[in-house]
Amino acid sequence: MIRSWLRPWCGVLVAVVVVGSAACTASRVPPPDGPVFVGSSASSVVPSSGASATPAPTVSAVPGATRVGTRAPVVDHGPRTGAKVALTFDADMTDGMLANLHAGRVKSYANLRILDLLEREEVPATFFLTGKWVQRYPDVTRRIADNPGFELANHTYGHAAFTGDCYDLPSLPVDELAGDVAKTFEVIKPYGGRQTRYFRFPGLCHDAATLDALAPLGVTVVDGDVVSGDPFATAWKPLVRAVLDHVRPGSVVIMHVTEANAAMTDEALPHILAGLRERGLVPAPLSEVLAGA
Repeated sequence: MIRSWLRPWCGVLVAVVVVGSAACTASRVPPPDGPVFVGSSASSVVPSSGASATPAPTVSAVPGATRVGTRAPVVDHGPRTGAKVALTFDADMTDGMLANLHAGRVKSYANLRILDLLEREEVPATFFLTGKWVQRYPDVTRRIADNPGFELANHTYGHAAFTGDCYDLPSLPVDELAGDVAKTFEVIKPYGGRQTRYFRFPGLCHDAATLDALAPLGVTVVDGDVVSGDPFATAWKPLVRAVLDHVRPGSVVIMHVTEANAAMTDEALPHILAGLRERGLVPAPLSEVLAGA
């Protein structure tokens, strides 16, 4: 499978092409104690190359849950039918960002204007949360969880990279990945709401080793096929063009709710929503888009 997209990270637009190798096979590791999660959306997931496309019997209806012990599948988008698209918002938080807050160098990494707009217009969305962001903004997390149109997903604990050379992000060894992601699920869990087993790598940086490392957790990795380019953007119009020029039925749009690092997102969002309406496209929760519901 060949996947291509434009990745703007840290203000740089990078063209990326990923080619799946037929030589990759799904690895299996002993499952941990506890239930085996198999989500109802697993049948719509496009597996990473070599992983089985046959869904296991449904045990749990948690969106994005897959069989524990197999390589985590990767999805870019849902079926190209219908009119639904997923608006996803990453909530990054590193130790450096926390230091900026504590020193008063930035005001906030939680863009409440985005939430205000989504709530006012009753627009569904999915939020990929880092554990440290949740701990820094518990009230905002509760607000997200209390909205029946919002889904909660996992974006690591401290927005660390688990591959080399990932946009200058802080890095951790791959053997710490499963623990990091599991910890984040535990941080998010008490807030309730529409919880999922969806996971997104910081910078979308992953390889075979990192996908294998996620096998004990039964998750689905969600990249996305429409990247807004909002991190460190200085104008909102390029973000609108980046989304509306590439969005299609089934698209997964990547944006950020981290105000200081993505200051233009709330200005671009009304125009993005208007453009989706003009194209007959309807925002929906990620689980519905991937399932083709």
